[in-house]
Amino acid sequence: MRVVIAEDDALLREGLVLLLSTAGIEVVAAVDNADDFLAVVTADRPDAVVVDVRLPPTFTDDGLRAAVRARAVHPGLPVLVLSSYVEDSYAAELLGDGAGGVGYLLKERVGKVDRFLDSLRRVADGGTAMDPEVISQLLVRRTADDPLGALTAREREVLALMAEGHNNTTIAARLVVSEGAVHKHIRSIFAKLGLSADEVGHRRVLAVLAYLNA
Repeated sequence: MRVVIAEDDALLREGLVLLLSTAGIEVVAAVDNADDFLAVVTADRPDAVVVDVRLPPTFTDDGLRAAVRARAVHPGLPVLVLSSYVEDSYAAELLGDGAGGVGYLLKERVGKVDRFLDSLRRVADGGTAMDPEVISQLLVRRTADDPLGALTAREREVLALMAEGHNNTTIAARLVVSEGAVHKHIRSIFAKLGLSADEVGHRRVLAVLAYLNA
């Protein structure tokens, strides 16, 4: 896997380089600003990028805006946002393009290296990896036109865990139900969201994106 890192904190940036290199992941470039990040990604599409939200020059949402632009240059480019902040406007745009391969983790809540690496690999494979706190904050602005209004409370629980990137076995353990029950809930979710078996794209990813973009 070839990865580009955009992080302005020198210690964290170099730590990520060491961490990924030790795990056998090639770090193509590690930059400290949005402009250099875009230049590297535009010139040579990596397999995934890890980007902070607040980067130079303005230290506001430069990283997220750069990630959105990078996906415009390379549609479907896997993006894992790693930040201390939840920035909802550009995050919604990043999540709402329907391409999958997105993740958003909060730095202070990444407790284990293995989980971070698993999240990165999942995103690189076209899946999702969302911190539950990010999900909570992104959903605050839901309106009455919620497209997920037909889902039951249990189906929403299942979909929220899917958004975090959990597989059916883990979801079943978390909810203390059988895997068969989880499978039935997921089939019902797909049906209510109008995601047929021949839908273009991975139905699991499309369901999660519908949930996050509602």
